[in-house]
Amino acid sequence: VDASAGTPSSVPLLPSVQSPVDAIAASAVPDRAPRPRPRGIATRARGLVGRIALDVLALGGLVCILLVIASFVFKISIVMFATGSMSPTIPAGSIALVREVPATEIAVGDVVTVDRSESQQLPVTHRVIEILGEDEGVVTFRMQGDDNADPDPAPYSETTVRLVLWSIPNLANVIVWFQNPLVLGGITLGAATLVTWAFWPRRQHLAVHGS
Repeated sequence: VDASAGTPSSVPLLPSVQSPVDAIAASAVPDRAPRPRPRGIATRARGLVGRIALDVLALGGLVCILLVIASFVFKISIVMFATGSMSPTIPAGSIALVREVPATEIAVGDVVTVDRSESQQLPVTHRVIEILGEDEGVVTFRMQGDDNADPDPAPYSETTVRLVLWSIPNLANVIVWFQNPLVLGGITLGAATLVTWAFWPRRQHLAVHGS
């Protein structure tokens, strides 16, 4: 008597048979996940140029913000020179960074900017050649341009002046050029186009690699 007669015997499983439809579908599936197609040199160059341009715009905006803060906190401003009366120290077409200080702090040899009468709109920037006196914070002094043969016609009496800290030649012409409405409009349009191009959503091209 077979002792295993009362025990269900294991039945061998038949090998699974894949239908032709499943075989075709399986062969169509790639064995690798799709990966991004490498970008060309031109695409990478455009991206680099865009990033550099955005960095330049950001730096320019930061400089403007710093100048505004300096003008309020430290009383610093920019003066442009239309004439060459201070040549060769400060030639015509230069800009100078000036800071407002009490007139009691100036000394002979300082280059300062003072406002003139209402009939003469532009301020004058010359070198202090003599301090005549001081009365309750009002300082009377004489000035002369480095390129002028004679001192200014009359002395100045001021409580505050703008002391020249340093100057840059030939930059005033650039600033005047940028103040042209057509130039400002072109720069604004170009910056807006660049920012839009930089942040515009792009579709990612995928390359499928089979076995």
